[in-house]
Order: sequence, then C-alpha cells, then structure tokens
Amino acid sequence: MPSCRICKTNYDPFLSFGNMPIANGFLTKEQFDAEYFFELQVGFCPECKMVQIVNQPNREMMFHENYAFYSSTSQNMKLHFKQFAETVMKKYLPSEKSFVVELGSNDGIMLKNFASAGHKHLGIEPSANVAKAAIENGVNTICEFFDEDLAHKIVNEYGQADAFLGANVMCHIPYLHSIVEGIKLLLKPEGIVMFEDPYLGDVIEKTSYDQIYDEHAFLFSVHSIQYLFNMHNMELVDVEPQETHGGSMRYIIGHKEKRSVSSNVQKYLEKEKNLGIGSIGTYYMFKNNCEKFKHDLVNLLNDIKKDGKSIAGYAATSKSTTIINYCGITADQLDYICDTTPIKQNKFSPGAHIPVKAYENFSNSYPDYALLFAYNHMEEIMKKETRFVDQGGKWILYVPEVKVLQ
Repeated sequence: MPSCRICKTNYDPFLSFGNMPIANGFLTKEQFDAEYFFELQVGFCPECKMVQIVNQPNREMMFHENYAFYSSTSQNMKLHFKQFAETVMKKYLPSEKSFVVELGSNDGIMLKNFASAGHKHLGIEPSANVAKAAIENGVNTICEFFDEDLAHKIVNEYGQADAFLGANVMCHIPYLHSIVEGIKLLLKPEGIVMFEDPYLGDVIEKTSYDQIYDEHAFLFSVHSIQYLFNMHNMELVDVEPQETHGGSMRYIIGHKEKRSVSSNVQKYLEKEKNLGIGSIGTYYMFKNNCEKFKHDLVNLLNDIKKDGKSIAGYAATSKSTTIINYCGITADQLDYICDTTPIKQNKFSPGAHIPVKAYENFSNSYPDYALLFAYNHMEEIMKKETRFVDQGGKWILYVPEVKVLQ
C-alpha cells in the first residue's frame, strides 16, 4: 500500500490507466524498442485530501534539453500570463524595483512582462531548450531544478523575493515539502506566493481524465493546498478560479498571519465538501465515468472509420498521450496527429506510435473529422479553423462529454 507524499498516510489507488509512456516523449522509429513505460495509478489520501499518482518517472526523463512544450505558442496563453503579471504588479508588489521569482518559467512567457516593467526577476527552468529561449528573449533564467538548497543559493546571490510565482508547475513536483521550505526561505516576510494548476474540482465535474499523466504528480484542491502550506507555517489567503487548461485554480499564499484571509477560501472549502472531494466514493464514481467515456470515444471512432471517413488528431499534447493509450487508440483509428511544434513533427506519438505531422498536412487537405486534443484551447482553435468547418469538417470532443460538433 503506497503512502501519501504529503502526510505519509497509507492509501489505496482507486484507478489504474495501465502502462503509460512519457507523455511528452514523442519519438522516432529508431527509439520504439527502448521506449519507457510505467503503470499510471491514481490514489486519494483520506487525511490531507491530496489526489496523486502513485509512481512518477524520474524528473530527468520528463524535463530535459528536448522538452516538447513552449508556452508562447498560444496567443491566449500570452494574454493570460500578461494579465497574471499585471495582477501581481498592481496588487502585490511594493515598489517598481521588486524582485520576482518564477518556478518553471518555460520560455519566459510571463516573466518578460516583469522584465519589461523593469523589475528584478529570475526564472527557474530545468528544461535546457526552453530556458535558452527565455534567455534569448531577455529573461534572466537559470537552468536548474528548484528545492531548498537552490533557494539558499538564490537568497545569497539575489536576496529575498517579493513574489514567488508558478503556473502549471507545482503539481509536477513530487517533493513538495522541499519546494515549500525553499519558498518559505526565499520569500520576504510580507511576500506573496501565487501559483495556478489544474483544479481537482473541474477534473471531477468534467471527467477530464486527460489531466492525469506523468508530469502531474498531484491534482490540487483548496483543501489539500491549505493542508500542505499549514504544515510549513504558511497560510492560504485567497483562491481565484481560472479557465485555463480546462479549469485551473490560482492559489495566493503568505507567511502565517501576515495577510488577511479572503472569504473565497471558506467559500471554496464548502464547495469542495459539497462536491465530495473528501469521500473515496467520489473517486470511484470518477473511475466509472472514465471507463464510460473511454468506451464512448472508442465506439465513436470505430463507427466513423467503418463509414470510410478520415480522422486526424488536432494537437499532439501531453493530454493526448493519456487519452490515446488508455483508450487503446491506434493508427487504424487516427490517421495522424497534426501539430505546429517543430520538435514534435515527423515523429510518433508516445506509446501508440501514431504519426505526428506538420500542421500544413491538416490545413492543405482537411480530414472528415478532427479529434480535438487541445480542448483547453478550444475557443482560440475554433476561431482559427472556421474554414475546416465551412468545408464540412467535424470536431470530435471528449470533455465534458464525448460528442461530434455538428
């Protein structure tokens, strides 16, 4: 029986997705035989309410010099992080020369807003290729994994920070106690922590099981984040729901008793109680919903192919790896996956080895159907792809239900 990474309580996994490859591990034919797989199991801790995967691959297997995700490829995300930065500058930074640190800063998409405003800043990004892109964009970045030891080095070199930020990164890290101790050391007494990650409440309500993959060691809730930071004498002072990544929550945290606690915290604690995030029965219901969605999607794809129609995957996302491998989707059902990221093109999807082709293969010769793997960017994609629909193309969605957009 595994023990919780946060509070060491023993728990039983409630769901296994079977053997999974590295979600962002797009590969060449020569790499097929050496591909790494692990069992993707998910568990719920009844004590601290943390939902977590049981085993996570070594971090170097996921974040490295060929990391296949650049945040700045989405215009909507550029706008989102610009607004994120403006919120921090307006509400939380004490001066025009404050020091801001971002964990998992990727290609500098958010920190460049602070750099442009003249703030002292530092990005911490362990994937060398995206860290290099950030440096080329004028964002001060170090290519390392963050922990308590690195926090000491940063304080010695730069001093303490006014704000410590993160977006879609805290949930990636299994050793959160070292992270929080590092944040506590790095943060000024009146400083603020602000980070956002996919929200457990949305995952349960939408059955968005594609949020579960190797990089996501945890699915956070207001309950579990409050519990974690309380263990380190820090306090959750506000929460703000976000629409990004299919439903996220932004958590605002400070040193204990340094800031007043917003009524939003209690409001969402009550919402989570009503949703049943503290009951194992909720997660068995989620498991049943996952199995139903799996069967619905496979049956739909099979019916479409029986009619002689073509289907392409749209966007070779990390999320798609869970969907494809859990559902057993193969190249017999999905002709190819199109993507705009050069590092993924002319490779094959993790596990199922479906060809990944340049976006132009899609736009130059539309398929009959497109399975939308980047549903969290649906609004942006739909505006871009009106010609596909005008010429008779149909979208297949799988969140929050399996359906064809007519």
